[in-house]
Amino acid sequence: MSILNVEHLSHGFGDRTIFNDVSFRLLKGEHIGLVGANGEGKSTFLNVVTGKLMPDEGTVEWAKNVRAGYLDQHAVLEKGMTIRSVLASAFGFLYELETRMNELCTQMGEADNDTLATMMEEFAEIQERLETHDFYNIDSKVDEVARALGLNEIGMDRDVTELSGGQRTKILLGKLLLEKPDILLLDEPTNYLDTTHIEWLKRYLVEYENAFILISHDIPFLNSVVNLIYHMENGELNRYVGNYDKFKEVYEVKKSQLEAAYKRQQQEISELQDFVARNKARVATRNMAMSRQKKLDKMEVIELAKEKPKPEFRFREARASSRYVFSAEQLVIGYDEPLSMPLTFSMERGEKLVLRGANGIGKTTLLKSIIGLIPALSGRVVLGDYLYQGYFEQEMSGAKNNTCIEELWCEYPSWTQYEVRSALAKCGLTTKHIESQVRVLSGGEQAKVRLCKLINRETNFLLLDEPTNHLDVDAKEELKRALTAYGGSILLICHEPDFYEGFATRVIDGSSWSQKLS
Repeated sequence: MSILNVEHLSHGFGDRTIFNDVSFRLLKGEHIGLVGANGEGKSTFLNVVTGKLMPDEGTVEWAKNVRAGYLDQHAVLEKGMTIRSVLASAFGFLYELETRMNELCTQMGEADNDTLATMMEEFAEIQERLETHDFYNIDSKVDEVARALGLNEIGMDRDVTELSGGQRTKILLGKLLLEKPDILLLDEPTNYLDTTHIEWLKRYLVEYENAFILISHDIPFLNSVVNLIYHMENGELNRYVGNYDKFKEVYEVKKSQLEAAYKRQQQEISELQDFVARNKARVATRNMAMSRQKKLDKMEVIELAKEKPKPEFRFREARASSRYVFSAEQLVIGYDEPLSMPLTFSMERGEKLVLRGANGIGKTTLLKSIIGLIPALSGRVVLGDYLYQGYFEQEMSGAKNNTCIEELWCEYPSWTQYEVRSALAKCGLTTKHIESQVRVLSGGEQAKVRLCKLINRETNFLLLDEPTNHLDVDAKEELKRALTAYGGSILLICHEPDFYEGFATRVIDGSSWSQKLS
């Protein structure tokens, strides 16, 4: 049974084409991974099929009574909303159905036989939908999902704007799961999630009976949960059966075959053109030359996809710092309430230290407290001498109305336009990206702009808060290579062991913060 039909869809921003003449069909129970490099239009595609954006051309048709649940990587939670109220809002449409059911009950007493039959049919449909979506067990369902995601430990009456990025993601994910939609649309759901809850989500999706479309650059996660891959590249959408590894295998074979066919055709074209040029002027060979020219004119020329620019991250290094980068003594972090026991630990020059652990335990708060962005509740941090810090925040701050060029110029006002463009291009951004406003870029492209600002500053101490979020596979691999080669000290928050295991010299699990760090 077809849940969603997309026919001849085209969309772009200004003169930048995102996808062109794309068709797509989703069947019941399909578990789809939507993959592609940063900026290829994956999030835009989901926004179009959910009606958040209108396509330039084409049609989107959903099956009758199908409800889609969308976990958006850019979703915003407003001040004043509590965890409980956000989760309970998942059932808003059910309360509307209940209201309609009560209206039908009132109207049935005065209806004629034909109208009554229609009303009773609608009443039965509503009753079935309420039962399917556990309307009569709302409170227990909210508590069940809150426990599974660890939200009840945070406090169900906490204001959502006080929470970490990972906690907010879990709340939105919990709301989505409570809605029990017929199809899940998940845009980077593992961003900001800790290892425990990534595993929980993995198990949930493996057992999920309905269809879902998943955007993710987390390859082990994708391999575990999907059985189909749709690859978005150069405005096209292509279908592959199997998980991500199977897709890569088939994709590389197809790419090699196309390149071989292209070379053969180019050789043939060159030989035909050479024959025509040498023989068209001679009477004896003119007909043969014309025949070759007709063959050239009718030939369907093979075109290779334009290679995407691969990022190149090279961190500029400042002079060496003192032996100790920092020392924390009886440090207690937090806001109104402490998030840790007194912590005493230090970091030496050249160490590459990873902080990992559950969302909300204070990893970002610890990082900010170390460099003085958030005051500690007690204790102190002594920073070493000759420190040149570089800080990568979880989320982009500042004016997103700037173009990428303006954003970098604000950081390096003495640079020429050529230097600005070259630096952005080295980070994997095309000319159209570079001239676009930051706000229209994908999460991965925005991350590359921020990395561009960071790598061109001389540093000897990098503080990186979830730098892999939103980055595509090529960018992650290049960032890993660059951090491995970096000669300075690194304090990294990350939930991806595959990313940091090659270069980390020490890993601290936040669950040990009730004890002294060493």
